[in-house]
Amino acid sequence: MAERVIPIVDKRSAVQAAAVPAQAIAATGDLRDELGRPLRDLRISVTDRCNFRCSYCMPKEVFDKNYPYLPHADLLSFEEITRLTQQFVAHGVRKIRLTGGEPLLRKNIEILIAQLAALRTPDGHALDLTLTTNGSLLARKAQALRAAGLARVTVSLDGLDDTVFRQMNDVDFPVAEVLRGIDAAQGAGLGPIKVNMVVKRGTNEHEILPMARHFRGTGIVLRFIEYMDVGATNGWRMDEVLPSAEVVKLIHTELPLVQLEPSAPGETAQRWSYADGGGEVGVISSVTQAFCGDCNRARLSTEGQVYLCLFATQGHDLRALLRGGASDAQLASAIAHIWQGRSDRYSQLRSTLAPDTGSGRRRVEMSYIGG
Repeated sequence: MAERVIPIVDKRSAVQAAAVPAQAIAATGDLRDELGRPLRDLRISVTDRCNFRCSYCMPKEVFDKNYPYLPHADLLSFEEITRLTQQFVAHGVRKIRLTGGEPLLRKNIEILIAQLAALRTPDGHALDLTLTTNGSLLARKAQALRAAGLARVTVSLDGLDDTVFRQMNDVDFPVAEVLRGIDAAQGAGLGPIKVNMVVKRGTNEHEILPMARHFRGTGIVLRFIEYMDVGATNGWRMDEVLPSAEVVKLIHTELPLVQLEPSAPGETAQRWSYADGGGEVGVISSVTQAFCGDCNRARLSTEGQVYLCLFATQGHDLRALLRGGASDAQLASAIAHIWQGRSDRYSQLRSTLAPDTGSGRRRVEMSYIGG
């Protein structure tokens, strides 16, 4: 087996100043990129910190006690996040996902949720407001999140075996506490709940069937995610990817599945239902089956950089405009200018691209902009 080298690098990629175009671009609710893809989904990272050290995301070798996290003054305030979100909504965003790091580590996040829940689309509809969490703080926060206006949650859980789970989160956190958080979220009405399992060959593939058995019939949607080459710190190798087709085949041998149609344009998961009506599972195949063709997601980092792809090497700085006195119309024009120039389709081109070489054009870390 080849030796694994984990580079010690800054997780933040190169940043380009966001410009206000000379000719204003009005918000019409139907902003399109160079490939004709609309802007519909905004993922907002509210913190770059996490209390887990999962090897595929924030390995302990890099994110140790000396790691230089962002100072609080660099983070967007809740009011700044809400103001920027308003401009994205004017351009067509309908879904907001709060991420991190671990978003529940952000102090008073319920205040931000209430502010975002009050936003409306140009035609008067509420946004689809959701949050992705590792579940460690969910039991104590679920009721307050729902009361603030959060609609639903997605919980990351990479196995039910406590030994495997403690090994993967690398902070010795028990799986029972995450399951308690899921129960609390379900009791608070945060649903439908989704549970995401990253499958890493040689580590946790034996947990696929136990996870399927556990969540079948609960109303919770279980989704299996291929181990991805996000960023530069997780030591990713293709031989550790278990293709989603194999996951589906494995489940189908014990619990027959029927494929479903996508729930919405730009849906990342292929959906399957149990033939006996026991619920739904999904697979996210960003390595073996790219879904760039209808990707409609932008990502806003905790310090106000916009990224147009999960595998981006460059962000666009909106914070400088925001704090420099730009008007709402100028912010909206800058966002439109950025999205209209988007041509990202990394997953479709993965096999033709050279790996990171230390030139400074490293891919942004998933822990910085969320999954």
